[in-house]
Amino acid sequence: MGLFAKLRGELVDIIEWLDDTNHTLVWRFPRYHNQIKNGAQLIVRPGQVAVFVHEGKLADVFEPGTHTLETNNLPILSTLQGWKYGFDSPFKCEVYFVSTRVVTDLKWGTPNPVMLRDPEFGPIRLRAFGTYTLRAQDPKILIKELVGTDGVFETDELATLMRGVVNQALADVLGSSKIAALDLAQNYEEMAGTLQAAVNERIDDEYGLEVPQLFIVNISLPEEVEKALDTRTSMGVIGDMGKFQQYQMGQAMTQAASNPAGGGAADGMGLGMGLAMANQMMGAGGMGGAAAHAAPPPPPPTAYHVAVNGQTAGPFGPQQLQSQVAAGQLTRDTLVWCAGMAGWTAAGQVPQLAGLFGPPPPPPPPLA
Repeated sequence: MGLFAKLRGELVDIIEWLDDTNHTLVWRFPRYHNQIKNGAQLIVRPGQVAVFVHEGKLADVFEPGTHTLETNNLPILSTLQGWKYGFDSPFKCEVYFVSTRVVTDLKWGTPNPVMLRDPEFGPIRLRAFGTYTLRAQDPKILIKELVGTDGVFETDELATLMRGVVNQALADVLGSSKIAALDLAQNYEEMAGTLQAAVNERIDDEYGLEVPQLFIVNISLPEEVEKALDTRTSMGVIGDMGKFQQYQMGQAMTQAASNPAGGGAADGMGLGMGLAMANQMMGAGGMGGAAAHAAPPPPPPTAYHVAVNGQTAGPFGPQQLQSQVAAGQLTRDTLVWCAGMAGWTAAGQVPQLAGLFGPPPPPPPPLA
């Protein structure tokens, strides 16, 4: 490098940081042959502080404003005093700009559920997530503990650290609050304030950081527990289960009546449900005020399928089967089947149908 290039480097006397990012906390002024000299201008803008590091030790901290750097007010030696070293003074000084603005839109969440003992549900697992803001509270501690010799330090490098601190503090807050899981939503604001204080207590003195705001967006139960709660809520909305059963019976009767392919099974089912609903209505209407002691409705009659010439007919209800027996269309040897049977069985061997055929004929008399 020529003499004029060195002189040009020596004459760089403006030290400043024009921050065009939203997530940079610390930025080191580049030092490629731009040594600080006597009379240089240091410009610190609002939302910044400048920290000088001389020979590996933290020196001065400059607040926002324009500062003239002179050897009589800095613990460094200007390179203009080092002509014998060829403009490269052995006394070096680094300048770190630290942003003191509030960094917003940072997110936190629980990578794993927090195990708790709920007073209503017992042991449960909770997940939570939210947002927070971050600010450099003590630039010296921040540079010493986290930045080191890093030229650019951004909030992304703090994501893992902050997630661990928030999650640990959240577990302590949830465990000590003793708030039931169903009451957490109405206490988000109070819990967020407690969580913010717990996080600041952990990061203020240790890392020189501060969380000015912290919000809890949601605390959720496992999906299977939420489904169970939805079912429980649905039962509560239904209210009177007896009236709901009557409504269901009426709907089923309407559907059965509108289905002409239902055959005798639909008739029997409709009759059974009609009788059951009539019994419930009579019991609810008074009858001596014994609604609470009314007998349960009888079950609907069973419908059977009948094998005819290798094809399946039916299903048929008890009355239709009786008519077929009288007409000789259904005999003891006719194969029948209904839901619950292992396979096709002769009608005479089905206990529920044996009564349709009457007593078996007596054995024939012996031959003379």
